[in-house]
Amino acid sequence: MLNYFLQPWPWYIGGPLIALVLFLLVWTGKSFGMSSNLRTLCSAMGAGGKVPFFRFEWKRQSWNLAVAAGTIVGGFIASQFLSSTTAVALSTDTIEKLYVFGFTDAGQSFMPEYLFGADILSQPKSWLLLGMGGFLVGFGARYAGGCTSGHAISGLSNFQWPSLIAVIGFFIGGLFMNHFILPFLF
Repeated sequence: MLNYFLQPWPWYIGGPLIALVLFLLVWTGKSFGMSSNLRTLCSAMGAGGKVPFFRFEWKRQSWNLAVAAGTIVGGFIASQFLSSTTAVALSTDTIEKLYVFGFTDAGQSFMPEYLFGADILSQPKSWLLLGMGGFLVGFGARYAGGCTSGHAISGLSNFQWPSLIAVIGFFIGGLFMNHFILPFLF
């Protein structure tokens, strides 16, 4: 039985669980999205005194902080206790392409050391990429009126036209990044 939990759950379990959470949020008049958690956290820490965007009753949104904490705790539990140590099944062609980019352990581990090793933070290039990526994600989430989870999960399930446009934009941006920019970064 424990072995079942160590494997990725199939879509027919994960999908209905997500649908159940969304049903409960809609039923209670709330919407899901991770970027709103950051706004709530900043407001709770006093950012509303300096930036008008953070001036709102954050206590009414404190449930968002519980979602963020649950995500962090759940991710830790899943990575430490419920994850398989086997590598992701990659095609030989993909492994060869990743090897050209410097991923010498592609196809051998779940999380490549080249990206997730502790020594990656000792490189200035990594800090620059993290800073630029964080800025672009934060700016994009604010400009789009929400993040990928909010638009793709909540927005689409509520048939919101702006969410469909945002999700299409997320996919186009991801494909563009993967095929045209990422090869130049590695």
